[in-house]
Amino acid sequence: MLHCIYYKKTWCSMERVRQITRVNEAHKLGYIGNNVTVAVMDTGIGTHIDFGQRIRGFRDYVGDKKILYDDNGHGTHVSGIIAGSGFASHGRYRGMAPGAAIYAIKVLDRMGKGNTRLVVSALKWLISNYEKMNIRILNISVGMLASARREEQEELLAAIEAVWDAGIVVVAAAGNNGPKDKSITIPGLCRKIITVGSSDDEEGEVKNLGLMRGYSGRGPTEACIMKPEVVAPGTAIVSCKRMGNGYEMKSGTSMATPVVAGAVAVLL
Repeated sequence: MLHCIYYKKTWCSMERVRQITRVNEAHKLGYIGNNVTVAVMDTGIGTHIDFGQRIRGFRDYVGDKKILYDDNGHGTHVSGIIAGSGFASHGRYRGMAPGAAIYAIKVLDRMGKGNTRLVVSALKWLISNYEKMNIRILNISVGMLASARREEQEELLAAIEAVWDAGIVVVAAAGNNGPKDKSITIPGLCRKIITVGSSDDEEGEVKNLGLMRGYSGRGPTEACIMKPEVVAPGTAIVSCKRMGNGYEMKSGTSMATPVVAGAVAVLL
């Protein structure tokens, strides 16, 4: 069983993220992720105005629907951090790569839960189709519960490694089970991919948001691999809401991960 990696409470601004990462300087030079498509494996995506015509496709492994939808909101929020234009907020909540395209792959249901078999099927489809879709990056802000069967864990890790080996940059969340050691969730503990923790998981606002200080998952893994590779802001991030062209706040390594995925899109 997999699940979303986020917390939900009060409000703050995406402007802080762009300032910390200095991505605004790249935007001024014209580097906004043009001609890069990011696959977001999550709860789906809503038709928010901030995405414009940049939703390149949608596959639904949960309800097998053809029209865009997100019955949870997590996937829309993550996608907004990556590629939202900020149009509805006059630029305030602009994402990291506002020129990038999104290919939404729904593998989580309205409760943010998912089935490993379906996720593996989606990953196999991605390997077979990423070139014609121009998908360069996979953002996966989900984590497998520690109680999952060993065979299930190994199956997912093997599928994630195969995506990386195919030439797709995989960016995954470290999970919110910190601060104890060896608390990285699967697939974040995969040795080949970029695992992202939250850089602001111990700041003063964390407690006010109802989060545990140092919530970000930490390594090393059982194989003594240091994780995460990088940290980015993940607390009190405002991004696209699934309905109504509005915005909402979420916190967690789920939110830090698309910051890095968006930065990779700008770099590419």
